[in-house]
Amino acid sequence: MATLGAMYGASADAGTFFGAASTAADSPLTADIALFGADGCTPYPAVGFYCAGGAAAIRAASATYAPVLHHETFDLGGPAIPPGVRLADLGDVPVDPLDAAGNRARITAATARALAAGAVPVLVGGDDSTPTPFLTAFAGPGGPVSILQIDAHIDWRDQVQGERLGLSSTMRRASEMAHVGTIVQVGARGVGSARPSDVADARAAGVTFVTARTLHRDGPVAALAALPAGAPVVICLDVDALDPAVMPAAIGRTAGGLTHFQIVDLIAGAAARGPIAGIAVAEFMAARDIDGQGALAAAQLLLAMLGIVGRQRTAAA
Repeated sequence: MATLGAMYGASADAGTFFGAASTAADSPLTADIALFGADGCTPYPAVGFYCAGGAAAIRAASATYAPVLHHETFDLGGPAIPPGVRLADLGDVPVDPLDAAGNRARITAATARALAAGAVPVLVGGDDSTPTPFLTAFAGPGGPVSILQIDAHIDWRDQVQGERLGLSSTMRRASEMAHVGTIVQVGARGVGSARPSDVADARAAGVTFVTARTLHRDGPVAALAALPAGAPVVICLDVDALDPAVMPAAIGRTAGGLTHFQIVDLIAGAAARGPIAGIAVAEFMAARDIDGQGALAAAQLLLAMLGIVGRQRTAAA
């Protein structure tokens, strides 16, 4: 099939995210941004790793952009990835549906490896149980991190089917981490798993909510103002934050979602408030994609995020 990437000279599958250098687990890591995938973390018997293959699908879609990383991107007004910014692909974290604790440990270790090397870790998953062990790795010196969650759901259930470290509980678990400070949650819409008591608990914990409806009406100003100036920010993006017209690859398609540029503006605005310390992308369900549309949209958005982080890295050098 003819594709735009083929016109750029892209291979059918670059093999790594955006053609980045592949870095084995036993090799030294030298990079500004380190990407890795995970099929899941804490599965439920009813659905298992329902986002399995998500990282692979986005990695394959990113091959379109591999030959043009230093071309102009009109999303950011300059090269997609600034010259000199080094990308590494650490591959996919091995996960086992029978070893949730081991899955969490391996995701935390991969994140910690990137941080120890001075790189910004970028996790591409997997269901929304994957950001919890990702966030765990940010404990340590450097002060608290803020979280900007961009998601159709607030993920404040205490447990689902008896599981406290699975999906729908991510932000409640984050709020319990001593190294997590401000939490700003953007994009909630429709009806999901949250009960009124969950929303009340989140507000009592100090969360700032900016719903999708509010963002469409007022823009990102309130969300960005809630992030403390100078504090490192971890982005937790569930792709179902995007409208299903753009992102069909979600388990719960809900009208009224965000646009590509609303999310780019949120992340660029967060970068203006403080350094982007990490990015976790979750909830890409490859089995629900349509003609690769969602994977390509995710790859374009991921490239914009990497470009924003890359600009921070070159400005700080």
